[in-house]
Amino acid sequence: MIVEVFDRLVDQAWPAIHRVNAGGWILRAADGVTKRANSVLPLGEPGDLEAGVEVAEKFYADRGLPCVFSVGGGATPGLDALLHARGYRVVDPTLVMTASLAPEAPGNGVGASWEEVDLAEAPSQAWLDTWWSVDGRFGGDGLTTAARILTAVPATYASLGEEAVGRGVVQGEWFGIYSMAVVPHARRKGHGRKVLRALLTHAREQGTQRAYLVVVESNTVARTLYERHGFTVAGRYHYRVR
Repeated sequence: MIVEVFDRLVDQAWPAIHRVNAGGWILRAADGVTKRANSVLPLGEPGDLEAGVEVAEKFYADRGLPCVFSVGGGATPGLDALLHARGYRVVDPTLVMTASLAPEAPGNGVGASWEEVDLAEAPSQAWLDTWWSVDGRFGGDGLTTAARILTAVPATYASLGEEAVGRGVVQGEWFGIYSMAVVPHARRKGHGRKVLRALLTHAREQGTQRAYLVVVESNTVARTLYERHGFTVAGRYHYRVR
């Protein structure tokens, strides 16, 4: 099932530090840093749906975290309705977008040069600081935990100075694009476009055939950028938060 493929690709590219298999559901935790790494991936078929939810609620309560479910196309049937009935609210409806990585036609550069973008196999402190300044929502050791998540799998880190960054993960025929971020004062200057172009060029050089990314549905600026580079909607998911 293609929708379940995306659930698993995202899970693999953004791996939680702590993982427990509970009847096929993966209970993920990472000290509360990012919802994705601190949510249930409910792809299996637990014998008792209500009991499965209660196991998950205890797992997160024991860690002082809210119970969150990532509900995508491959989620256990009936789960979303059950969570709604239990008072879980919908948060961050998100789109999965994909694009072919076939060789580009001459002149189809979408108006962006990318040679000035640096690519590295590990995130520099400047890369981390730039990304965290845009996406960071936690104090204390949040960035340290985030760095553990980011570097848990091989990836490529793109940066345009300290103004824009992105991350790419080769996953077989797929290339996942993550952590696209442009600092506020540098927006609307084409920096995000250059980083995206650099990652897509790198993806083609690695021999991957298709790229995917996830973007919050309400982020129309980012969606427009991705659509201009051939990305179209292939799936959706949202979070249910207790």
